[in-house]
Amino acid sequence: MNVKALIEENNRKRELLTPENEAYYSDLLIYIRLKFRLSEQHTEEVLMELLDHLLEGQRIGKTGKDIFGDDLKGYADEIIEQLPKSKKRELFPFIGGIIANIIGWVLIIRGFLFLILSPFTEVNSTVYPVTVIVVAFVIAAFVTVTIMYIIKSIEGTLFKEKQSKWKEMIKVGLTGAIGMASILLIVKFLPKIGPSFEFSWWASLLTGFVILASIYVYKQMKKY
Repeated sequence: MNVKALIEENNRKRELLTPENEAYYSDLLIYIRLKFRLSEQHTEEVLMELLDHLLEGQRIGKTGKDIFGDDLKGYADEIIEQLPKSKKRELFPFIGGIIANIIGWVLIIRGFLFLILSPFTEVNSTVYPVTVIVVAFVIAAFVTVTIMYIIKSIEGTLFKEKQSKWKEMIKVGLTGAIGMASILLIVKFLPKIGPSFEFSWWASLLTGFVILASIYVYKQMKKY
């Protein structure tokens, strides 16, 4: 089976687990899937094997701890060491996709706002490429740091009897809010640098739609 089919089958089979075993297996699944350097195909195949093994044990009354042991994180780390690495799942291409999505939606929102406001007020559609590149770099750095922080926060809540999920969610929310406030301040006070050109509302809309459409087509092609 391909990756998509394996994930769908995994989701279906997990519904057969008891609540205790499902919680136990979910920690294992999330922890391994968060390792972006691993081959996605091999990762999903191993996760399916572990799920089948757990379901077989469950039929005779065993729990996840009986099968995988008390040190689930150590067990997961041993599995991760054995899995082949793959460049296809590196973190930076994943982050690049998120940044492209942000840029696409920002351009679309900009285009719609300029279209709506232009009949009522004068709209400045001048764009300074150097300034835009600086802002894009700041956004990319913010997204990268935030995603890495979220991943670490999620990992910190796994393999624990009592998980303080609300506390971690508040930390992530505050980090995001501070980061966005910093970006807005930089955008507001950053001087206009270098040459400029007019970037109309329709050009902004078109560019945004092209970016989002390209991302969608790329994701569809990856499924096959």
